Amino acid sequence: MASSDELPKNYDFAEVEERWRKSWRDEDHYFDHNSKKPQFVIDTPPPYPTGNFHIGNALNWCYIDFFARYKRMKGYNVMFPQGWDCHGLPTEVKVEELNHITKNDVSREEFRKMCRDLTLKNIEQMRLTLRRMAFSTDWSNEYITMMPKYYSKTQLSFLRMYKSGYIYQDEHPVNYCTRCETAIAFAEVSYEDRETQLNFFDFDGVEIATTRPELLAACVAVAVHPADDRYHNLKGKSLKVPLFGHAVPIVQDEAVDPKFGSGAVMICTFGDKQDVHWWKQHNLPLRKAIDRKGKMTEICGKYTGLSSTECRKAILADMKAAGILKKQEKLQQRVGTCWRCKTPIEILSNRQWFIRIKQQEIRDAAHQIKWYPEHMLRRMENWIDQMEWDWCISRQRIFATPIPVWTCTKCGEIVVPDEKDLPCDPTLTKPKHPCPKCGGNDFKGEEDVLDTWMDSSISVLNVTGWDGSGKPKIFPAQIRPQGHDIIRTWAFYSILRSVALTGSKPWDQILVNGMVLGEDGFKMSKSRGNVIVPEDLIGRYGADALRQWAATGAALGSDIMFSWNDVIAASRFQTKMWNIARFALIQLEKEGIDENAPITALADRWLLARLSDTVAAVSARMENYEFDEALKAIREFAWDVLADNYIELAKGRLYTEGMSRKSACRVLYTAYDSLCRMLAPFVPYFAEECYSYLHKGSVHKQPWVDFTFNDPAAKAEGDLLVKVVAEVRKYKHDKGLALNAPLGKVTVYAPHTTNDENDTARTINADVHWRTDKAHLDKVVSGIDFNRSVVGKTFRKDAAAFMDAVKALSPKDLEHPPKTIKVNGKDLDVPADAFAPQYSYVEEGAKVDMITVGDVIVTVAGKE
Repeated sequence: MASSDELPKNYDFAEVEERWRKSWRDEDHYFDHNSKKPQFVIDTPPPYPTGNFHIGNALNWCYIDFFARYKRMKGYNVMFPQGWDCHGLPTEVKVEELNHITKNDVSREEFRKMCRDLTLKNIEQMRLTLRRMAFSTDWSNEYITMMPKYYSKTQLSFLRMYKSGYIYQDEHPVNYCTRCETAIAFAEVSYEDRETQLNFFDFDGVEIATTRPELLAACVAVAVHPADDRYHNLKGKSLKVPLFGHAVPIVQDEAVDPKFGSGAVMICTFGDKQDVHWWKQHNLPLRKAIDRKGKMTEICGKYTGLSSTECRKAILADMKAAGILKKQEKLQQRVGTCWRCKTPIEILSNRQWFIRIKQQEIRDAAHQIKWYPEHMLRRMENWIDQMEWDWCISRQRIFATPIPVWTCTKCGEIVVPDEKDLPCDPTLTKPKHPCPKCGGNDFKGEEDVLDTWMDSSISVLNVTGWDGSGKPKIFPAQIRPQGHDIIRTWAFYSILRSVALTGSKPWDQILVNGMVLGEDGFKMSKSRGNVIVPEDLIGRYGADALRQWAATGAALGSDIMFSWNDVIAASRFQTKMWNIARFALIQLEKEGIDENAPITALADRWLLARLSDTVAAVSARMENYEFDEALKAIREFAWDVLADNYIELAKGRLYTEGMSRKSACRVLYTAYDSLCRMLAPFVPYFAEECYSYLHKGSVHKQPWVDFTFNDPAAKAEGDLLVKVVAEVRKYKHDKGLALNAPLGKVTVYAPHTTNDENDTARTINADVHWRTDKAHLDKVVSGIDFNRSVVGKTFRKDAAAFMDAVKALSPKDLEHPPKTIKVNGKDLDVPADAFAPQYSYVEEGAKVDMITVGDVIVTVAGKE
């Protein structure tokens, strides 16, 4: 046990956290592949290495660490790996910005090296934050997606899915960002509300309304509703496209809304997804008006080379000059934009690589997974239902996993490498064998690269040891923790790939957390100035305070608003808990703990009953990942039950000697030990520091609390004891007495006998008697309480005389006031609520004050 002179008066989080961080060993958190313990493998989100571990990451990782530490204490062999999802556009953009270049100014390999160097630097910075946050990461299972060891698995998964028919190459309309010059998947399209113009113009005698006049050269048909009588006579005819002159057919389709615009719609390849649908359904030709850089193509005639915005202005000007632009109206619309640069996307037809979306098998696998919270499954189902196109997995960028294929320049055959030759970059190497179709030896390597989600969507396969030889021994993982914002990407793609490659669900459970909002209630952004950086917060209040904020801020799955007040409250709890620890340790140091001391005092039994309930509640909450409720229960027990009630009740016994003190010490030790272990997953530094003074080793190597104490009577009687003490203390406060001021005789009339070891008497400093009989009190009128607002308003100058007349009434009349009363010789009406009698009580001939605690009566006699 610690010596009292070892205990600092104040808790210094900065010193404590740094000291323990340096002493903890990574090896203590390694997953043991030979262990006989039940496994608990976590498919941890691999963050993008920006260099800053943002507050949203912190929230997610806090949740992971809470249950990782809890599961270890529960006896599980836990894998908490750390990955880094490196590839992608943001790094390319940052490299271009830092080096004042574009990706085309240097060779592909030089540009990739610059991206790798920046990424490794950023990873090192983020590792430090992870360690400072006390995350119990399994660093032996760290992975970096840009490294050959990892992306060779990505390429292997590509080859397997290509051979099984999941992956194919085709010319197909895709979402395309002309700013980033790459195709993007539907999941990478974000939508914004923007104002545009609806332009009405004469289309060869038919009024057309469009928001995209720049696509006029790409018009391939005009669509009308078959039941729209305005256009009945146009059936089977064709029209000439204004300014361009090519003829297009009139098609009828029930998807046309007759009430929108003029009811006639031009179909262009492609303005939106509906255009793509009509194009397929009516077997229309393809006209490409916009190229990959967002410039108008040669079919646009004099507008060739203009940007789409420039072309729109020029065409509208020419329409006005030709007299065919009739009117313009403002229109609010949802515009699909690139998730990265917010540029409005175009739908372009290009030759790309795709993965087939097999909706039913993804849905079936999703239903085999337990979702926390359950309603997040519906979000997945909604996304599955919305999938109209296959997943476009090719990107026209550089820093990403190469697509491992070549094309034979002679016959066009697609050639893939042997699996043993992975990883490979087809732009730097050639196939080791001639073309299997024509025998040619001249190949063109695929320059497109894979969508970065192709890397991260096999994270679970990687951490469980997939190498293509079959289903890994420890697959599937037990849990996937992630934010709700990437259900349609990471969760969806991971399920798709797991089913395609193993025929199985990827995890048993998925835990979905919300997003972190700024104190203003909006999503954090630099432009709003509401961004909170974890490192700043750690420096001011410590990692444990930040971890408490993460636990208590919101229910699972709900967005959480950052609040400095919540962090400050967390810090204050640690201060309170440290004071509890100091008091307990000083008491326990005196004589040690007698583990066989009989526990008979009501307060002791009550505390153990409440502790038993708390352990059960916290354990149940932890099993269901309800961290907010778990930590709330711990805090309430520590602050309200232990500190504010039990310690105050038992303090007198702790300052004495004998078995009664030994009982209190045994109980205090049990509560202290249990609190340290329950707090360990949430505040690992603080719990370790408190537990270290018991000299029993690390709290993080202890089993989870397994404590029960079944004593319903102790709980009920103890609750009453606490309420009685609280009410008597309130009585003292109302009387202007100090809490330690002596009282006379206090009698508690309760339906049971209470063996409180005189805790009540010592706590309230009184002669306390517990009785099971009913109180026999005589109620007497001892004064009058006048309602002066009624009396003054009613009697004015006679108010004083009225009150004197009331004072002269008998006790009986005071309890049952007369209708009139004589005042200055006049009989005046007595208003309702003018006064009320005040009562006092007499017990066994002595005047007492009465306090009620529910149906229990407490009498207080003045000190003689």
